[in-house]
Amino acid sequence: MIDDQVNRPILLVEDNPMDLDLTRRAFARRKLANPIEVARDGQEVLDWLPCWEAGEPLPLVVLLDLKLPRVDGLEVLRQLREHPVSQALPVVVLTSSSEDRDIETAYRLHANSYIVKPVNFEKFMEVAAQIELYWCLVNHPPR
Repeated sequence: MIDDQVNRPILLVEDNPMDLDLTRRAFARRKLANPIEVARDGQEVLDWLPCWEAGEPLPLVVLLDLKLPRVDGLEVLRQLREHPVSQALPVVVLTSSSEDRDIETAYRLHANSYIVKPVNFEKFMEVAAQIELYWCLVNHPPR
């Protein structure tokens, strides 16, 4: 099971180049074994649904920003939860929004976790470590 988890990608959904770079650097510093795939807007995530239906491995976890071009993160989450292939896919909202309505809506749409991005790199490293520890090593996701 662990080998299967190491080979599965983490899908990072992020449109901000600085946040994308920060996340990649944090995971690289942690020597994360999983490959990272990037979607720069919500539509790119939804475009993966037919690939997953066709048998391409599901991501180990989706790290989903909410403020995205084309299709926003909450709509992406709603569609992922409605689609049979991705209903049980772990989705962690990783966003700068700490607005109560975003948090409530994300959980109502069955987000697995909601994390407000820290702006400080060292704090972000702590968040990356916790994401790696729990979602990549401890958690047993659906196949």
